Amino acid sequence: MSQEYEFLAEANIGEYITAHPELRQRIDGDNLAQIREIGDGNLNLVFHVLDNNGRSLILKQALPYVRMTGEGWPMTPDRARREAESLVAHGAVNPDLVVEVISYDNDQYILALEDLSDHRVWRGALNDGECHDGVAAELGRYVAGVAVGTSVLGQPRGEVADIAARSQNAELCVVTEDLVFTEPVFDIGRNTVLPDNEADAAALAADATFATAMSEAKWRFMTRAEALIHGDLHTGSVMVRGTGLRGETTESVKVFDSEFAFYGPVAFDLGALFANYAFAAARAQALGERERAEWALSLIEQTWQGFEETYLAGAKSWHETRLFDGAFAQRRIADTLRESALFASAKMARRIVGAAKVADIETLDSSVRAPAARSVLTAARALAAAWTEVSSVSDIRNTLSAHLLQ
Repeated sequence: MSQEYEFLAEANIGEYITAHPELRQRIDGDNLAQIREIGDGNLNLVFHVLDNNGRSLILKQALPYVRMTGEGWPMTPDRARREAESLVAHGAVNPDLVVEVISYDNDQYILALEDLSDHRVWRGALNDGECHDGVAAELGRYVAGVAVGTSVLGQPRGEVADIAARSQNAELCVVTEDLVFTEPVFDIGRNTVLPDNEADAAALAADATFATAMSEAKWRFMTRAEALIHGDLHTGSVMVRGTGLRGETTESVKVFDSEFAFYGPVAFDLGALFANYAFAAARAQALGERERAEWALSLIEQTWQGFEETYLAGAKSWHETRLFDGAFAQRRIADTLRESALFASAKMARRIVGAAKVADIETLDSSVRAPAARSVLTAARALAAAWTEVSSVSDIRNTLSAHLLQ
């Protein structure tokens, strides 16, 4: 795909800001002190921009291809629009939990976002041993807010249909469908593991029960258009501010990076969070921090409690409360819990054997990394085998604990 618009760079960012009034109100493009690229290098260009008056913002630009592989893997830059619109929609129902969108440039696919430099990416904080109590519950409330506020439960049917049509995200959904559900079982050459984990990856791919579970997970992901879900919710797409000390409430939680957003199954976002808590637990266990590993798994229950309480509270004021009554809400809760276990198993396996792994495991010393990765894969297989029998959130935690905390 050829370049059809100008890419951001240090040399042109000041000029870009001065050309856009909504940005000039936030920062002085003619008096910049620092421009720093902060993206992870996988998909987009991301810059932190600071002026000499101490004002700042973030500029994020979608490229017409996957940045980590180059032009050989083209990808629509219109994903930036979907990210902007999903962040605005999620912020409308969760005003304190979503990064502020300052503006969106539809010609150059550039998002201007509030600067969260006083926050930390939660994955990094967790990997450094910080706790940030309360974040998991807030994320449960965030998912519930999205589940009700962007669905037919909380909006008129026609409005949901219009938003769903605008948020079609087939190209990025296919990325998820391939990398998360299919390729851990059927490798097309993108999977990699340590030599000591090759037998574990082979056992995963040969596990018929796991493959059956992944077929169910992929089908639900492709067909359950329940709400405008985040689509890539994990500890790396959450920022936190606070001391990180146990017992001290976290000051701020902000969700960002929702370019994979689409109308899909609510349980997918929950399952992604549960999987990332499993990575944090596996890391702590590998480092000999058993108590911390148990705390990481307790985040599963905290997120679920925040979700369930907020979802059921929202049920009292749904648009339809005759057929969609309390019993209906309880059935949705039960289905969502089971499916969250299913999606968690998929996300756990994918991040160990597939592309785009997690720093929780990757940054471990080689002497403990392979056993930690093995424990995640065995836990993923066990959860995939048991997901239909899940009746309480403790079932998920206990299944993971049995394999991660050996």
